[in-house]
Amino acid sequence: MPFWQRLLITLIAMLAVSFVVGLLWQSIFNISLPSYAAGVIGGLTALPLWEFLKRIGEKK
Repeated sequence: MPFWQRLLITLIAMLAVSFVVGLLWQSIFNISLPSYAAGVIGGLTALPLWEFLKRIGEKK
Protein backbone atom coordinates (compact mmCIF):
# COMPACT_ATOMS: atom_id res chain seq x y z
CA MET A 1 0.00 0.00 0.00
CA PRO A 2 1.52 3.34 -1.01
CA PHE A 3 2.45 5.90 1.62
CA TRP A 4 -0.22 8.41 0.54
CA GLN A 5 -3.00 5.82 0.89
CA ARG A 6 -1.85 4.85 4.39
CA LEU A 7 -1.65 8.53 5.31
CA LEU A 8 -5.13 9.28 3.96
CA ILE A 9 -6.74 6.30 5.71
CA THR A 10 -4.99 7.17 8.97
CA LEU A 11 -6.09 10.82 8.85
CA ILE A 12 -9.69 9.87 8.10
CA ALA A 13 -9.69 7.37 10.97
CA MET A 14 -8.21 9.93 13.37
CA LEU A 15 -10.85 12.51 12.52
CA ALA A 16 -13.71 10.01 12.61
CA VAL A 17 -12.73 8.55 15.99
CA SER A 18 -12.18 12.00 17.51
CA PHE A 19 -15.58 13.13 16.24
CA VAL A 20 -17.43 10.04 17.49
CA VAL A 21 -15.75 10.16 20.90
CA GLY A 22 -16.61 13.86 21.14
CA LEU A 23 -20.25 13.11 20.41
CA LEU A 24 -20.33 10.30 22.98
CA TRP A 25 -18.66 12.52 25.58
CA GLN A 26 -21.18 15.28 24.88
CA SER A 27 -24.14 12.91 25.24
CA ILE A 28 -22.85 11.30 28.44
CA PHE A 29 -21.45 14.30 30.35
CA ASN A 30 -23.33 17.16 28.63
CA ILE A 31 -20.12 19.19 28.19
CA SER A 32 -17.73 19.48 25.25
CA LEU A 33 -14.67 17.27 25.06
CA PRO A 34 -11.53 19.43 25.24
CA SER A 35 -9.74 19.61 21.91
CA TYR A 36 -6.46 18.34 23.33
CA ALA A 37 -8.22 15.22 24.64
CA ALA A 38 -9.77 14.61 21.22
CA GLY A 39 -6.31 14.99 19.69
CA VAL A 40 -4.82 12.47 22.09
CA ILE A 41 -7.59 9.98 21.33
CA GLY A 42 -7.11 10.48 17.59
CA GLY A 43 -3.35 10.05 17.92
CA LEU A 44 -3.71 6.89 19.94
CA THR A 45 -6.01 5.56 17.24
CA ALA A 46 -3.53 6.41 14.50
CA LEU A 47 -0.56 4.52 15.93
CA PRO A 48 -1.93 0.96 15.79
CA LEU A 49 -3.80 1.68 12.55
CA TRP A 50 -0.60 2.89 10.84
CA GLU A 51 1.25 -0.26 11.91
CA PHE A 52 -1.65 -2.43 10.77
CA LEU A 53 -1.68 -0.77 7.34
CA LYS A 54 2.09 -1.19 7.02
CA ARG A 55 1.73 -4.88 7.80
CA ILE A 56 -0.96 -5.29 5.15
CA GLY A 57 1.29 -3.68 2.55
CA GLU A 58 4.20 -5.99 3.33
CA LYS A 59 2.25 -9.17 2.59
CA LYS A 60 2.08 -8.48 -1.17
